[in-house]
Amino acid sequence: MPTLPPEQARVSGLQPAEPPEPAEPPKLPEPAEPAEPGAPKSGPIQPPGPPEPEPAPGPAEPREAHQAREVAESFGSDAERYDRARPGYPAALVERIIAASRSPGPSPGPSPGVLDVGCGTGIAARQFQAAGCRVLGVDPDARMAVLARQRGLEVEVTTFEAWDPAGRAFDAVVAAQAWHWVDPLAGAAKAARALRPGGRLAVFWNAFQPPPGLAEAFAEVYRKVMPNAPNVGMRPILEVYLTMCGKAADGIRQAGAFGDPEQWEFRWERPYTRDEWLDQVPTFGGGAQLPRAMLEDLLAGLGAAIDAAGGSFTMHYTTVAVAAARTGAPLRP
Repeated sequence: MPTLPPEQARVSGLQPAEPPEPAEPPKLPEPAEPAEPGAPKSGPIQPPGPPEPEPAPGPAEPREAHQAREVAESFGSDAERYDRARPGYPAALVERIIAASRSPGPSPGPSPGVLDVGCGTGIAARQFQAAGCRVLGVDPDARMAVLARQRGLEVEVTTFEAWDPAGRAFDAVVAAQAWHWVDPLAGAAKAARALRPGGRLAVFWNAFQPPPGLAEAFAEVYRKVMPNAPNVGMRPILEVYLTMCGKAADGIRQAGAFGDPEQWEFRWERPYTRDEWLDQVPTFGGGAQLPRAMLEDLLAGLGAAIDAAGGSFTMHYTTVAVAAARTGAPLRP
């Protein structure tokens, strides 16, 4: 059975492309509530305690997400749909990354140089371009890169772990909905090599949560269409992403070339019609690998659930980010 990503975890009951987590995942401190809707939360991420021993992996256990290359490189099978249906990211997040990444000095200096890891079709990259940044994308899927280039983005096709900075230095390295496809330690080390001292690594994800009644209806559809899917009683999607944040922060610390990582959160909403949401569903990881009949049944069931809720709904999003500044320290061997 193909593995869907954490975006789908709660509503589908499917395990994301993550290894089994310890009973108590690393807890991130809860910052104060923002003063206004859409304002960010922020705060330092505390280092996790000593890791608990994990059982030896067996054939039935999921791999780390970055090892599931057949899923990581499947999104380009319908790049146009991905670019059309996937949401963007809060403007406040983009602004905060740019502000934190600018070179120090009395004048603003040249426009910030941004490296977008796993840029896909360039959804986040175009937001940074619109804010005045010079952006280079890196993505392993040539099909996604073709569309990103058509949208005006320069892209180099390779995995980030294999990508060569070739002496180039950036003000910011970002990854939007993509860092779980990168080895967290190797990725942090590569980002450190690509950043100037004081530059910023910022990795972030959109975590969605349907309204309660619709979330239950969605889950029932997935149970009916995919009765053999494991982990039906998964924890909330946001918790899954916070665990990802913890893993990203741990890789950043292990690289030894960054200051203390921070956690940022941005809460926002987006209305969806029935057709708009169903257009996005096949873009979730593993969606391209579902049998056609199963995907059709899934879309029919989700569409009926939305129709029963009035034909449209408001999705609640929390964008979670981990960010850290590059220090002058050399990388750890």
